[in-house]
Amino acid sequence: MPVHTTYKLSNGLDIPSIALGTWMSAPGEVEKAVKHAIECGYKHIDCAWGYGNEAEVGEGIKASGVPRDQIWITSKLFELHHKPEHVELAVRDSLKKLGTDYLDMYLLHYPVAWKTVCPDGVLPQKEHTPMVDGRLVIDIPLSEDFLSTWAAMEKLVEKGLVRSIGVSNFNIYKLKKLIAAAKIKPVANQIELSIQNPQFEFVDWLKRNQILPQAFSPLGGLAGQHLRQHPVVLEIGKKYGVHGAVVLVSWLLQRGIQPLPKSVFENEIEANIKPVDLTKEEVERLSELARSFPSKRVVNPSSEYEPFYDVYQEDHPEFSDKAQLLLEKGTA
Repeated sequence: MPVHTTYKLSNGLDIPSIALGTWMSAPGEVEKAVKHAIECGYKHIDCAWGYGNEAEVGEGIKASGVPRDQIWITSKLFELHHKPEHVELAVRDSLKKLGTDYLDMYLLHYPVAWKTVCPDGVLPQKEHTPMVDGRLVIDIPLSEDFLSTWAAMEKLVEKGLVRSIGVSNFNIYKLKKLIAAAKIKPVANQIELSIQNPQFEFVDWLKRNQILPQAFSPLGGLAGQHLRQHPVVLEIGKKYGVHGAVVLVSWLLQRGIQPLPKSVFENEIEANIKPVDLTKEEVERLSELARSFPSKRVVNPSSEYEPFYDVYQEDHPEFSDKAQLLLEKGTA
């Protein structure tokens, strides 16, 4: 698969198929990683206000010397900024840090709004959220009212501050609710997708609804090491002369998923943008491997909130993806 392949979004824009993720990188690492990634062929950088490193990302983009219009930049609206009056303040803060006057895509990072206590007209910071026993206090009514947040994001498109809008960590139930009310349909949903958390039916649903599935943590976490080092993965990697990570990135691409591999190591950055063209049989072998183990998430912040807030609703009798899919099939 060529390096510079793209996916066509539902709004007609072409998005580069592999992005460099910038989540959880130590200070000082991201600028070098972004610069090197762009120099070796990346055309898409995925970042977020909540990662706390957008200024470094912007410096890396600037240092690469590549014109802005040749790089796709995605950022995300943080959980502190769901109030409609904070949305434009938040995107303008991201734009300033990144050193650009527009974003190619802006995602609603989580369907969870943190409670904030700060003066009017001020962009909330993390210290503006109260804590209870080490847990973040959330604003449940605002969390449930993500339609007002989305309406404010639609205005960003109208003002030319962003070209596309989408979501992250949304399930089917929330997406149905959003699509029914939105003037601008979400073009993407960035969710955790890997061989240890493949979400096959959800991916199929997203594709049927013309929403691009984007994969954060595409290589899984420490709990997925047994899958990344599984003989099936290693055998396929040996055939193509690549590491297992490249095999898994390639597997996601060939399932119509956009992977966002994160690394600050030059050799890994270079390898991750050189996917291999797996055969249909190899794709299916990897899919069967994924199905043979219980799914396990790397990220689930539900217990970090006060009160507890079930972000993914995986066991909810009505709102889980399984229940929603059964409802569509008429078998619920």
